[in-house]
Amino acid sequence: MDKQTLHNTRARILPYVHNTPIFTSHLLDDMSGAKLYFKCENFQKMGAFKMRGAVNAILQLSTEQQERGVVTHSSGNFAQALSLAAKILNVPAYIVMPDNAPKVKSEAVVGYGGNITLCAATIAAREAAAAKIVAERGATFIHPSNNLNVILGNATVGMELLQAHPNLQMIVSPVGGGGLIAGTALSSHFFGVDCKTIGGEPKVVDDAYRSMQTGQIEKNEVSHTIADGLRTQLGDINFPIIQQYVDHIICVEEQEIIQAMKLLWERLKIVVEPSSAVAFAAVLKNRDYFKDQHVAIILSGGNVDLETIKFS
Repeated sequence: MDKQTLHNTRARILPYVHNTPIFTSHLLDDMSGAKLYFKCENFQKMGAFKMRGAVNAILQLSTEQQERGVVTHSSGNFAQALSLAAKILNVPAYIVMPDNAPKVKSEAVVGYGGNITLCAATIAAREAAAAKIVAERGATFIHPSNNLNVILGNATVGMELLQAHPNLQMIVSPVGGGGLIAGTALSSHFFGVDCKTIGGEPKVVDDAYRSMQTGQIEKNEVSHTIADGLRTQLGDINFPIIQQYVDHIICVEEQEIIQAMKLLWERLKIVVEPSSAVAFAAVLKNRDYFKDQHVAIILSGGNVDLETIKFS
């Protein structure tokens, strides 16, 4: 892994993704005590950063592999990302989704041309359904977060941040499956100047935090968090990157996530999903640590089910 690999990745996906805007807010700066830069991946194509990794992963396949299609399992955002990327690149996409996935996300997958297979809301059920499609159709499985080409695509978020603001001292990323924070850590390492990568994670699904403590991939017994995009666990490809390059992970409570999301809606005037608010919640929870620092916060997506969203 080197700078050139990341430069090549960014050049490869550039025609297919947005260089999303970076918002600031004097009021949120005052509340946090830090200078904050919000990277708005909620304005990315399909509404989340995952478009970057999906496009890069498909573009790295052979022509024969692309003709047979791609398959993934996802609670929503990567399902949409792979469906849209595949549609743009004229590749069949087969999407395994848990039966409790937000309605807005499953409807979007259908709109982007993805072929949905529903399964029980467990990792085992997802993997079994995806494996069956691979066996039957010869499609290539692309993991939403534990795939190096996906991680490299995700790294372009941090690259754009550091290109715009080379003086960043910290980049804070939400942590779910680990694909975004691993990519962010790579970009911070190769393009930042003493720039730390820090994770924000819901306390009720704190497997990444525990994994950092124990040195092995931990699992969650429950997945009841409002941050539905962060219910998955780390993988054997992204975890070593996280171990090596991520400084630490901050866990936040459900009410802290909701309050942070409410502030982002009210003060930045933008729609972000709960998973996006986790990184901001981590900063608000640890004001002393972030005080007087130049801190970027990745707002990972904006695909909200308005029928179920809660602000209290």
